[in-house]
Amino acid sequence: MKSTLDEMKALVAVVDTGTVRGASEILSITPAAVSRTISRLETKLETTLLSRTTRRLSVTSEGRIYLKRVRKILEEVDFAEDQLRVQKDKPSGLLRINAATPFAIHGLAPCITHYQTLYPDVEIELNTSEENIDLVGKQTDIAIRIGQLKDSTLRAVFIGSSRIRIVASPEYLEKFGAPSCIDELSSHRLLGFSKPEILKNWPLMNENDKVFKATSNLQADNGEVIRHLALSGAGIACLSDFMTYRDRKNGSLVELFKDSSLRIEQPIHAIYYKNSATSLRISSFIEFIKSNLKIDNNEFM
Repeated sequence: MKSTLDEMKALVAVVDTGTVRGASEILSITPAAVSRTISRLETKLETTLLSRTTRRLSVTSEGRIYLKRVRKILEEVDFAEDQLRVQKDKPSGLLRINAATPFAIHGLAPCITHYQTLYPDVEIELNTSEENIDLVGKQTDIAIRIGQLKDSTLRAVFIGSSRIRIVASPEYLEKFGAPSCIDELSSHRLLGFSKPEILKNWPLMNENDKVFKATSNLQADNGEVIRHLALSGAGIACLSDFMTYRDRKNGSLVELFKDSSLRIEQPIHAIYYKNSATSLRISSFIEFIKSNLKIDNNEFM
């Protein structure tokens, strides 16, 4: 017997609220009904999803595996339903979007005008932040996040992925030469991110079979600043394709270690709170950028 959507929703509600009673309030059913639903689901799956004691409720390892897939299934169902509504109704009102500065410049800004041509009743407020933000606290409807997501009760829609590459300007390479191996990088000027720490990892393997961690003598917390430093010949940088695609295409930046770099891609997600009052604006915009950023058909890959 297959799991039902109601059973999946009950499991998610219990995990997100941390209690059966909290889930019952969200689902508008009794706590006893929630408990029966979870028990029925566990019987169908022939496994324990939640570990229950008198004081706490936790997710089992099997439950975490199942929950990860369930969230994606429910997300897709909700999104499909929203798209049907978009076909019948017209999105309108204020849509507040937050993204890191580089993605706002290279990913969103070029296509927002097209979106507003399709949906002229939507007013857009685009804000930038280099760090993850509290959507409620910052009054944001959609946040575009790049990189691996932490566990969250927010809804995340995968938009695409963007590869990172090591690049430098022709002017820098003419002056200092191109490094031919990792050992030679230590004698070059490396441009890097001051935070987060993971962005200091470059797609190269050292002699100990570990990812190369760059030690930079010029750092910034903004990828667009690092890009401009690289363009001006200040050093070698490791940046995502969505920032450097056009620079590499027109020759302003040159890819280094082309044949030996690891293929490391940064996932890009649209994050939002599910809210019936804004779902038309949210779903229409997410669907639009998934189609128009052209990440999946290799414009940024």
